[in-house]
Amino acid sequence: MSTMAVALLSTNPSATPNRRSALLLLPRRLTPAAGFIHRAAASASFPGARRADWQASFSILSSQAAAAGGGAALPGSSSEKSTNDSGDLSAAEPEHGDSAKRSVPEPPVNGTMAGVKSLVSSAAAGGADLAPIPNLPRPLSIGDLSPAPMHGSRLRVAYQGVPGAYSEAAAGKAYPNCEPIPCDQFEVAFQAVELWIADRAVLPVENSLGGSIHRNYDLLLRHRLHIVGEVQLPVHHCLLALPGVRKEYLTRVMSHPQALAQCELTLTRLGLNVTRESFDDTAGAAEYIANNGLRDTAAIASARAAELYGLQVLADGIQDDSGNVTRFVMLAREPIIPRTDRPFKTSIVFAHDREGTSVLFKVLSAFAFRDISLTKIESRPHRHRPIRLVDDANVGTAKHFEYMFHVDFQASMAETRAQNALAEIQEFTSFLRVLGSYPMDMTPWSTSTPPPPPPSAPSS
Repeated sequence: MSTMAVALLSTNPSATPNRRSALLLLPRRLTPAAGFIHRAAASASFPGARRADWQASFSILSSQAAAAGGGAALPGSSSEKSTNDSGDLSAAEPEHGDSAKRSVPEPPVNGTMAGVKSLVSSAAAGGADLAPIPNLPRPLSIGDLSPAPMHGSRLRVAYQGVPGAYSEAAAGKAYPNCEPIPCDQFEVAFQAVELWIADRAVLPVENSLGGSIHRNYDLLLRHRLHIVGEVQLPVHHCLLALPGVRKEYLTRVMSHPQALAQCELTLTRLGLNVTRESFDDTAGAAEYIANNGLRDTAAIASARAAELYGLQVLADGIQDDSGNVTRFVMLAREPIIPRTDRPFKTSIVFAHDREGTSVLFKVLSAFAFRDISLTKIESRPHRHRPIRLVDDANVGTAKHFEYMFHVDFQASMAETRAQNALAEIQEFTSFLRVLGSYPMDMTPWSTSTPPPPPPSAPSS
């Protein structure tokens, strides 16, 4: 409760409950300017209040009324004295003299709510401009934190790349009618979810031809997001160039390293004597060629990227294997509740600091004993302890790599067998973390047609 409200209630103990509630809520409904007048009126209602406070407040009211109505200021008031150079309200003393005294009404005699209500009602009726003062920092609100959308709102889904990237198509498949949010790096997509700028992130983790995207495996361990789903997207590559450019004029091809690796054999069969140049993402390479008018360079990207950036398709379906599929994971700030009514997959990461080669065997045996199928196992060097020293009496001191192991297995954490397997693994590992337990992607897909384009973002 504010000091002013307590004072007003103490001077009027007979106020009804509704009136007392109105006094408590009054400061919250006022703008900063009205709050200043309110405090001035309250201070004048008690013994010892200064007449100068009333003069200052009424000078502010008269100057703002003149500015709002286009008329002249009241006699004895000066808008220059009531505002400083930046437009902020000042607390300067008004002029002393008869003219200043004549322009200022006398304060209320009784210390009741009548004086405060008369000032507030006159201000609300147009006697003063109560708009927020310009040129001041705006305080953060709950809307600035971009909370999760309410019922009926569109999910904001972050992905790495620019519009036209395969990650955008994966976001549209994972969350139909979502609002895609492009990010220039994988790290930015993780941070967008952590900072509530996005509700989800859809990021690739492996490709059927190019293998694992190791960067995202490292980021999964560095950040505290949870895997809440997966989506598998067929990748349909095209060779794109500016309109009028022929294949024999090309001297280089640029795209994401994964896309270049997935089309290596086809580029050779096409007889293209070109250099390969890596780019951040496939659609970004198409955008770069279009923006810079490069007539000797082609990009490997999707047909949607050709439409977005005005390029022509020189060759369609240039991936080395028609079954080229990329697996994406969906990330969120909170995990989902695992279930047993549909196929689930669980992703974990663990490390061990014990000697010998039997620890990894024991981990695999814990799953095999319970008839749990492993779909993925990936080892990454331990970031904090990349090497360890091993003493050998015959050879001397040797250095071995320390590894983190990423494992995906087909079971839900709601199942007893999965819980028992992790309990056993935890006994002989130094680190164990569940990255997520989520539904498997069981939707059928066809490699004969390219993936559908995702929904377009709403216009700002």
